[in-house]
Amino acid sequence: MAIEFSSIPSHTLVIMDTGIKNNVATSISHIHIHINPVIKTLHYAVNVMSTEAELFAIRCGINQATSHNGVSKIIVVTNSIHAAKKIFDTVSNPYQVYILSILKKLRTFFSHYQENSIEFWEYPSHCNWALHKAVNKEMKSFNPTSLFPCKVSWDFSKKSKCDNIANKWKMTFQVLDLKEKYFLDLLNSNDNIIELSYIKSGSWLKFFGYFNSLYARALRAITNHAPISEYRLRFFPREEFRCLCRLYPIETRCHILYECRRFNKYWNPRRDLSSHFVMFLEFNPSVFTFPGSTSSSVLSRTHN
Repeated sequence: MAIEFSSIPSHTLVIMDTGIKNNVATSISHIHIHINPVIKTLHYAVNVMSTEAELFAIRCGINQATSHNGVSKIIVVTNSIHAAKKIFDTVSNPYQVYILSILKKLRTFFSHYQENSIEFWEYPSHCNWALHKAVNKEMKSFNPTSLFPCKVSWDFSKKSKCDNIANKWKMTFQVLDLKEKYFLDLLNSNDNIIELSYIKSGSWLKFFGYFNSLYARALRAITNHAPISEYRLRFFPREEFRCLCRLYPIETRCHILYECRRFNKYWNPRRDLSSHFVMFLEFNPSVFTFPGSTSSSVLSRTHN
């Protein structure tokens, strides 16, 4: 379909791709305008995020497309549609320089003729479309290196600071003796321990949806700061804390997750996997709750 559009004289096809290597972002776009030779734009930027590089590639493609007379429709093909959505995002963000430049060009383009239009198509890289593959191959063929001190974008600076904080937290966390004893290491689908991350709702929180009660119970279980006998024993070592199931001398987190007959409504024994851990909490809404409290996470998810 895209090739058919590019064969129409008044239609322009902009195919773009970006990549970051050694903190150098490469933005490249190919502009197809009917029988004209393919127009290629290439730009390097140091210490920027991928979204900035993608917006710049879109900016270059639109600039080239709108500079040709007779163009009434622009089709931007990208594998990063989230960057294109930033153009029409009214919320203040660090990409306004690129966005304002793009919108200025589009305003002129639309005002020239009221039938002019632009479309954004998402095309994943794994589909191996020939035209996008050519752009991707050309982008990867460059191996730029930063030779001089360069400015750092606001978004890149924020990411660098967050990465430094996360790395320091990991180092501190790993050397604490309490972590090994009390912290519950959850595994991902590849049986690897889930590492700390602040991207896309973080490492653990994204598994728990938007239910406060589920968040709270999961946090209590992961840190072992839960209303169970194992936790109370730290402060009242002389008291007796037999599990209510009467089959274990003390109510521990491990016993609750794997053995306690009060919480056997979920069959899968892999409670160390994040997905099964969450399912266990959902099927047992009273687990890791304070006496008298209720959990509605199961009902909420059922109705949704």
